[in-house]
Amino acid sequence: MSEHYEIIERDFRDMVASIFPPEELFSGALFAEGPAYFPAGRYLLFTDIPNDRILRLDETNDCVSVFRQDCGHPNGQTVDPQGRLLSCEHRHRRVSRTEHDGTIITVADQWRGKRLNSPNDAVVTRDGAVWFTDPTYGILHDLDGAKAEPEVDGCHVYRVDPATGEVEAKITDMVMPNGLAFSKDESTLYVVDSGKSHFEGGPAHVRAFKVEDDMRVSGGEVLADCPVGIFDGLRLDDSGNIWISTGEGVYCYETGGNLLGKIKLGKIVGNLTFAGPRRNMMYICAMNALYRVRLKINGPR
Repeated sequence: MSEHYEIIERDFRDMVASIFPPEELFSGALFAEGPAYFPAGRYLLFTDIPNDRILRLDETNDCVSVFRQDCGHPNGQTVDPQGRLLSCEHRHRRVSRTEHDGTIITVADQWRGKRLNSPNDAVVTRDGAVWFTDPTYGILHDLDGAKAEPEVDGCHVYRVDPATGEVEAKITDMVMPNGLAFSKDESTLYVVDSGKSHFEGGPAHVRAFKVEDDMRVSGGEVLADCPVGIFDGLRLDDSGNIWISTGEGVYCYETGGNLLGKIKLGKIVGNLTFAGPRRNMMYICAMNALYRVRLKINGPR
């Protein structure tokens, strides 16, 4: 068993290919985030927030190049059902979408006539709606965005209606909403609150919300508290297990909150995503570096 894998429940032994240590593919970032995988092109886009750029890993030869520079200090990213890139841009205080022809459009930058704080992470549901979190990380100073006073009273989780473009606040009782992910049937929304990063005694947990067919959101029970640092980004595998970033690596939880095991990198992890032709690899953005981990399970389609 590699020192990089900690088995807490036996099931985790059958989930990670522990004979293969995590591969460091790139170490030239200041703070890597936002991994988004494009299977048709066999490439990964990820962000380097302080350096204000999006990087591109070619999965066929592991070469990393600059995909876009001076792009609004992007943080979290995702791919929509049409294969388009969505980016949460701190400096521009918006969620943007890159069209197939390279045009960049604004998906959301205001709520009730006021500028958003600094969108952090986003996910797109099957109906085309964009859900995103909006803490104040990108307006606290100029390193990760542009220092500014918040216009919105609070940090919320929003949904952008796919038909009208209307931005609606769906969760309004969080301190610093961060990573978010849906269950496979989209009936449960998991959202990280990383308020501990800037508020003494603040939350460092992930919560589970029930989402009805009419998009009403309820619940919000705490699923797990982060024992090392704070939770940040998260993804669910095809069986519904939750893989979430922490202050030392990636932890894996069952949907009930039982900790199964850990991938230990000794670094703060920002985000992660499943990738590869069979979705049985994981790319992990950890501080200055990008890692790849081989798995025995699969990510969702």
